Amino acid sequence: MSLIAERPGPGAARPYRFPPVTRRTVAGGEIVAAHLPGQNLAVALLLLDAGAGREPLGREGLGGVLAKAIEEGTAHRDATAYALAIEALGTELVVGLDWDSFQISVQVPVDRLTAAVELLAEAVRTPRLDPADILRVRDDEATGLRMDWANPGPRADAVLRADLYGADSRIGRPLYGDPRSVAGLGVDDVRVFHSEWFLRPGTLVVAGDLDRLDLDALGAAAFAGAGGGPAPQDGPIEPTFHAGRRILLVDRPGSVQSTLRLGHPAPHRAQPDHVPTTLAGTVLGGAFTSRLNHLIREVRGYTYGIRGEFGAARRFGRFAVAAGVQTAVTAPALVESVGEIARTQLTGVTSDELAVARSWRAGQLSVELQSPRAIASALVTLVVHGLPDDYHARLRESLLAADVEQVSAAAAAHLRPESLTLVVEGDVAVIRDELVATGLGEVVDVVD
Repeated sequence: MSLIAERPGPGAARPYRFPPVTRRTVAGGEIVAAHLPGQNLAVALLLLDAGAGREPLGREGLGGVLAKAIEEGTAHRDATAYALAIEALGTELVVGLDWDSFQISVQVPVDRLTAAVELLAEAVRTPRLDPADILRVRDDEATGLRMDWANPGPRADAVLRADLYGADSRIGRPLYGDPRSVAGLGVDDVRVFHSEWFLRPGTLVVAGDLDRLDLDALGAAAFAGAGGGPAPQDGPIEPTFHAGRRILLVDRPGSVQSTLRLGHPAPHRAQPDHVPTTLAGTVLGGAFTSRLNHLIREVRGYTYGIRGEFGAARRFGRFAVAAGVQTAVTAPALVESVGEIARTQLTGVTSDELAVARSWRAGQLSVELQSPRAIASALVTLVVHGLPDDYHARLRESLLAADVEQVSAAAAAHLRPESLTLVVEGDVAVIRDELVATGLGEVVDVVD
């Protein structure tokens, strides 16, 4: 028996063709649709400019509470009657929330889509929002967050975000809020947020066989009861970087592991070199074959897995690394992770590494963008980030065409190892002295 000494090479990326995109203005709102001929299932997704970035400071978590509250009945039916109506169509409401948008969708056979959109719009435009329901949902959400925050990770994530963007800004606080902010929400907070952001028309995203769908009828159903103009838009937030690295310690007494979160700001999603930047992140930490995973997991054996990549919203972005390591190797794991980031920023990527990253990213399109729901999600990206309709049609070629010089230039431009914030959640009494001795940066104890 012999062991394979070298990893297998990348395979050829399978061809992929994104469906044609149609745009139409109906009943005061916009429809963006993709034609999937012969597909018996269809997805309709109402996209509202009501993401977490719209929440007032100190009221983080409003979107999550409202997402659950709108399923508690409408002005026309109580919760039971509404649930029965949805189930009669063989579907459910699927809700998504990110920094830029609130999304609610249904997936049904083509001939039921208009009826499903009518029910979706009923929940969005005319929810009951009974005080008792709102308070019960709020308490459930706060309890869930308290349970989540008892685990390693959420506190470290919150500390990193606050350090990168400032705790006095909405984007410097957790996407879904924290147990304290959610528990403090009131009935009026939820109702006012709904009245400000959920009665605007928004955009209806449709993925299905357009030859068998009536887009005008779908738009009339989705935008019934809506009013007002588009939500005001703020421009991109330019990244600002710390003058030096800092190690922020989050104490978790007795922990046998340390949770690592490393990061710095990065450009927003619509930057021109988004594709090369994505590939640079893939080579460094965005795949199992990445440099960070190879070094920290396979060579050193410090972790089961480490991941680092660029992420971006409409107005801002960041580079972030996440891992969990044994307490005893906290300091060396941190040193080697920072060193690998610095090496990538300084020397760029190799042709072999890039070939793997390109093949994997391009090949994913053939697998991921197949179902109506996945196509609808891709259309959301076009709308939220103002991308051209042929963006996804050209994406495979853009990925495969990116060369070593372009990807290395993106790594050099957007990786800032000297400005990293290094958050360590672990047993501070055990790890503090070793972290000070690394000389990576000022060591600061975080007080909750």
